[in-house]
Amino acid sequence: MQYTFQASRISGNGNAVFPDKLIIDDDKVTYYKGKLIGYDQSVIMRERIGSVSISQHLLFGDVVIESKGSQTIHAEGFSRSDAKQILKLLS
Repeated sequence: MQYTFQASRISGNGNAVFPDKLIIDDDKVTYYKGKLIGYDQSVIMRERIGSVSISQHLLFGDVVIESKGSQTIHAEGFSRSDAKQILKLLS
């Protein structure tokens, strides 16, 4: 099954035009960070996930996914409920 989460455009973390997107499927986590032309993409295989944490703010939550190697995904500006669901899916 595949889950797609998109950061809020009003989160104030540079997401107004190009919001962060996180796609979780059975095999991997794919993170898209939009920029003026195109986007940056990071992929962590689920078996390589070392830790997942969330940082909740007043309205939004940030998600940090660290691999067992040196790769880290820091996705910002998700709704608090989406951040909790991401944590639950990956824990």
